[in-house]
Amino acid sequence: MKGRGGASAWLLLSLLVIVLDQSTKLLALAKLAPYESRAVIDGLLDWTLAFNTGAAFSFLAAADGWQRWLFAALAVGISCALIVWLTRLPRGDWRNAAPLALIIGGALGNLIDRLRLGHVVDFIDVYWGNSHWPAFNIADSAICVGAVMLIVFGLFAGKAADKRG
Repeated sequence: MKGRGGASAWLLLSLLVIVLDQSTKLLALAKLAPYESRAVIDGLLDWTLAFNTGAAFSFLAAADGWQRWLFAALAVGISCALIVWLTRLPRGDWRNAAPLALIIGGALGNLIDRLRLGHVVDFIDVYWGNSHWPAFNIADSAICVGAVMLIVFGLFAGKAADKRG
């Protein structure tokens, strides 16, 4: 049964993601020099302060600045749509609510950077040998984990219902 506001209590998870994301970015900005790597786990993980004016994998980073507003508008639009979806879910539907909350928190965390700084602050640098994954942040991680959860739970939702029915 849907409670009033549905699963909107899950927005607290979104808020937690935003707080963790913004606090770690502030720490990275205060403690790291741009593009200078600091080893955390030798051969696997560094802290490397980087700035991304584009989207995932620096998509459109070389554009003339208009992409800032495109990605900001997308973050607002997608977050609003996901919030509406979240409020229409039953409060106990954690398999949909948790991933949506993670995506919303991540999108809004990066939106804050775009509006405040004109770029997204990245600082987590994962690599193996000379092969580096593009630098990312807590917000990016929340978006990816949320998206994977939605896909996995979506793929197996019918199978779980079959076992119950």
